[in-house]
Amino acid sequence: MTTANKITLTRIAMIPFFIYFAAQPMLIIDEKRYLVEFPTSTVIALVLFCVASFTDFLDGYVARKYNQVTDFGKFVDPLADKLLVASALILFVEQKAMAGWMVCIILARELIITSLRVVAANKGVVMAATWTGKVKTCVQIGGIIVIYLHYIIFGALASQPNTSFSAVFAIRTDGADLILTIVGWVVTLVTIYSGYDYLKKNWDLIKDGAVKAK
Repeated sequence: MTTANKITLTRIAMIPFFIYFAAQPMLIIDEKRYLVEFPTSTVIALVLFCVASFTDFLDGYVARKYNQVTDFGKFVDPLADKLLVASALILFVEQKAMAGWMVCIILARELIITSLRVVAANKGVVMAATWTGKVKTCVQIGGIIVIYLHYIIFGALASQPNTSFSAVFAIRTDGADLILTIVGWVVTLVTIYSGYDYLKKNWDLIKDGAVKAK
């Protein structure tokens, strides 16, 4: 097995650990003691996400530099990326950090473009990655990191001894939701445009498949 593929498999192996820590509450409130605890699990989840995201760049770089591009890598690498990002987004819905309808749109885009790539491959056509697709990936990863950092910073400030319990909810109501909403809208709109760009550039492929029998 090539080094690039080993790096990709390492990313996949990190996903269950990421899910475990990411699934923990990002805002830990102890109502009995009127305290907010520092979100240690969120910090670990962020570190795992950043390392896993970096391996996405690393395996591609190694594969190109050392001529280790394989069919296995072409299949598993994007699958690992989508599993990592989808896991974070789905957990955000459960944790009320992102609207469910936004995540549905984002995941729908990924499924549509993945299906289109399969159709293109069956016809012997290679769908090259577009700049909008690369921007979409960067924005999704960046958005996820911003959301985690937001909860970590908020949790760190709220867990200070001189922060009152009522002040925690005031900050939460006045500041947190606005940031999460902005990040959610940016990620969703960029994802939608990226999907539109892919469909527009490959519309002939879709049209041919709709009118021609096998």
